[in-house]
Amino acid sequence: MKKINENERRRFMIWSNKLKWITLAFAFMVSFGLIGYGFILFGGTFVVDEESLLLDATTTIETTDGYIVGELYHENRTLADIDNVPDHVKEAFIAIEDRRFYDHAGVDFRSVIRAVYRDIVALDKVEGASTITQQLAKNLFLTNDKTWMRKTKEVMAAIYLERHFSKDQILELYMNQMYFGQGIYGIETAANFFFNKEVSDLTISEGALLAGLAKAPNGYSPVDHPDKALNRRNVVLQAMDNAEIISTKQRIQAQGKTLGLSIQEKKATPWVNSYMDLVIKEANEMQQLSLNELKRGGYRIVVNMDETAQKIAYEQFQQAEYFPGNAENVEGAFVMMDQTSGEIVAAIGGRNYELGDLNRTIVKRQPGSTIKPLAVYGPAMMNDSYDTYTLIPDQEIDYDGYIATNVDYQYADAVTIYEALSVSKNAPAVWLLNDIGIDYAKNYLTKMGIPLEDDGLAVALGGLTEGIAPLDMVRGYRSFAHNGEVTDPYTISRIEDQDGEVIYQANPSETEVFSEQVAWNMTEILTHTVQEGTAESGEYKKALAGKTGTTQHPYVDDANKDAWFVGYTPQYVTALWMGYDQSGEDHYLTGGSVYPTALTKRILTEFDKQTTLASHFEKPEHVEAVPEPIELPEIEQVEGTYTFGGFSLVNGKLSWSGSRDERVVYHIYQEQPGVDKRIGTVEGKTEYTIDAINVFESSYYYVVPYNPLTNMEGKKSKTVTLSMTN
Repeated sequence: MKKINENERRRFMIWSNKLKWITLAFAFMVSFGLIGYGFILFGGTFVVDEESLLLDATTTIETTDGYIVGELYHENRTLADIDNVPDHVKEAFIAIEDRRFYDHAGVDFRSVIRAVYRDIVALDKVEGASTITQQLAKNLFLTNDKTWMRKTKEVMAAIYLERHFSKDQILELYMNQMYFGQGIYGIETAANFFFNKEVSDLTISEGALLAGLAKAPNGYSPVDHPDKALNRRNVVLQAMDNAEIISTKQRIQAQGKTLGLSIQEKKATPWVNSYMDLVIKEANEMQQLSLNELKRGGYRIVVNMDETAQKIAYEQFQQAEYFPGNAENVEGAFVMMDQTSGEIVAAIGGRNYELGDLNRTIVKRQPGSTIKPLAVYGPAMMNDSYDTYTLIPDQEIDYDGYIATNVDYQYADAVTIYEALSVSKNAPAVWLLNDIGIDYAKNYLTKMGIPLEDDGLAVALGGLTEGIAPLDMVRGYRSFAHNGEVTDPYTISRIEDQDGEVIYQANPSETEVFSEQVAWNMTEILTHTVQEGTAESGEYKKALAGKTGTTQHPYVDDANKDAWFVGYTPQYVTALWMGYDQSGEDHYLTGGSVYPTALTKRILTEFDKQTTLASHFEKPEHVEAVPEPIELPEIEQVEGTYTFGGFSLVNGKLSWSGSRDERVVYHIYQEQPGVDKRIGTVEGKTEYTIDAINVFESSYYYVVPYNPLTNMEGKKSKTVTLSMTN
């Protein structure tokens, strides 16, 4: 009996030990399972990159009237809100990619078991079982390699996404991140590209076509493989029918349709490149938005470009006859600004500008005589000592070794400010700058936003260390076009973020530089300059004021380095420069400012055909008009006769050939020993009666024209003799 008990005890111990090991094994398995589950459950934290959830979106640059100037992107994607995606489009993706999408928690274990079985049979990773959530996880965070580790990470990331995002949020991310081929990302961009419509307007067949691209966007491309795309679309429609998403009737009707593509071929628009570059630079300056941020941030930038003006300027810049040079590649730059607002409506940074090139609208060049109104004559007329018809010296003068010479080497001894500016004399400009003071003049330039380090008299002629950019020239000349006030030129009207919130709104300020009277004085003079002065080249029939500028080539005699025309109409301010980027001995202009002047007028003429420009400048109410210059005649014919009658019985009469300008005054002189005597004055008439003449003596007379604007006399006529003995 005792022996039996011993056997029982041994058997009990054996079973007890087995139970213990089974229990330990079970506990271990449970623990391992819990650890594994926890690893799977929380491991997604280490796989998911929150930054990758922020999808790149295309930044659009468009005009105020909706014209798309250009797009900036790493991936061409316009983000769609899931609420704007029709149900039949969402269901098409679900039907073909993940029918149990709304039932699983990120991983469809039925599909996983089936895929694992087939992988084991094949001894390789041959079949996927990815849900939409897993596909999203793979596309956002992982690579496409088929390994168990990658699949494990995919599962972890999918579970993480399901725990932190709703099904709609996951589906929205999936449809937005998806690549549809042809460089197109996201359902919204795909709808626009393939069907020229918004995603909200997609039909059942169109939605099915796009859903079919998820598996192989290039292989099923409706552009490159339309037959395959059609078959794939029909497979998606069949899947929708099988899932009872659409009826059999709807499926057959949809399968009977063609692909229905409406692809809008994008035309090359090289004429907008210069403007886009300025926009990018301005966005960086105003909002610190880098190019990389613009390419991923999905901003909407509304700009002030006038597409008609921009295109006309670009087309005219292609005309080689306007760009004279001894070698090819004469370059140019053009800026056109709305003088009221400061909005840049057109900008050409080069004749064949491409993004990334040198944008010549912001490159500083020697301005030549275009600086004279800004640095000399405008500041001078702010001084009560000077007005439009003040006489200033026109002489070669040595200023401690610096001598300014006129281009034609002709000097009039003295000229009016009006004439000196309109015919662009150099000597008077330098004299005037010396008289008003360089620091005084530079103070006005600083107010315009054009500070200079130079402190020599060469400033009067545009001889600067660095020069002035075309963009700065329109800022300065705007002071004449807009009652003496300047404002910063700008391209961007506003910037909106992805959510449509305005993060930047242009609000330019104005600075008063000149008085209204001085601004109007300059407008009158520079209008005359365009009509009869140095800027008369070319043809433009509407109102235009402006100034030319040419700089001599430093190495080649009788050749030019820079040629300018800066001007303004009642509506716009323009600046046009031309020259070589590098002006060596083998690169020089063979023409001067007549070319940029004629080109500007051509651009304005073509623009006027599309948008009527003003025919005249409106004088402000509180300023005085500037009279036209008076040109004194040379009196070549003078006759003297006697007339009879009246109280004096015998009178003398002088008559002469004069000017048609009735403002001309004539001084009549009688020659006498010592100093001749002025005996009379007439205005606008060419005859004069001498009362009570002594017929027994000979008398001698002559006529001198007089300019009441300058208080100067002209050349006297020949002397005529009155005598009874003749």
